[in-house]
Amino acid sequence: GALTPTPVAAWCASRGGSIPVIRPENVNAADVSDHLRSLGADAWVVIAFGQKLGMDLRRGVLAVNLHASLLPRWRGAAPINAAVVAGDELTGNSVIALADRMDAGEVLGQTTRVIGDDLTAGELHDLLSGDGPSLVLDVLTRSRSGTLRPMMQDETWVTRARKLSRSDAWVDFTRPARECLRRVHGLTPWPGVSFLVGGSGPGDGMTELKVLRVQVAASMSEQASPGRMIGEATDGLVACGEKTVLRIVEVQPPGKRPMRWEEYARGARFAGPLAARSAITPPPGADAC
Repeated sequence: GALTPTPVAAWCASRGGSIPVIRPENVNAADVSDHLRSLGADAWVVIAFGQKLGMDLRRGVLAVNLHASLLPRWRGAAPINAAVVAGDELTGNSVIALADRMDAGEVLGQTTRVIGDDLTAGELHDLLSGDGPSLVLDVLTRSRSGTLRPMMQDETWVTRARKLSRSDAWVDFTRPARECLRRVHGLTPWPGVSFLVGGSGPGDGMTELKVLRVQVAASMSEQASPGRMIGEATDGLVACGEKTVLRIVEVQPPGKRPMRWEEYARGARFAGPLAARSAITPPPGADAC
């Protein structure tokens, strides 16, 4: 099928072709590099671009990248997800100078955002996206006025956020409820975490639900088996490790719209005791993200 243009490309196209868009297979190819340098740009601004700009393109120009973390924490492909899953209280944007090593350039400016328990990675992405343009403009303005103060990254504080895949879409109910919450929210909307919900006995059918939002509920006085659903079906309470409880708040059944758990549970036909388990089993020794 046809490729979907990025928002930037679509915006340029809406201007009747007055703003050229280049889609190079290799941005560092000699003809592409020569063409770009002939434009006489004062700066290159790289945002979510899948290619690395080589030394020839970076020479003699301010070349910067907008990265969605407080570097040097969470270098890599999925910094927003990693920050939520790890339980970071604070994240933000960094504008850095492009360097030979990915995300390792000098920091030219940063903004910060608090990460609340109710915030998903998708919602945090949108907030950080809104913060990005003014930060980039501030860096470019300070560069022109000669007041830019680059700061080297401290390599001893580097953490890495690897690229995610569908195989990461698991949650381990033997862990405390707060860790489970961070994993669900940190992987929403993609790759997304699904729970198998339904009967807990042999042969009982279970339905796969994409879980969009959860809460930490009041802890139990006694430990129930992790993954056991407790209370009334409409409560959506799942026992987790260390006598903690997770509450399912919002789900999306296959082929249907997102809905509150209570709404789903009222329409579902549950038989016998209920249980929940991750639709994808955590691999042995799996890390947070």
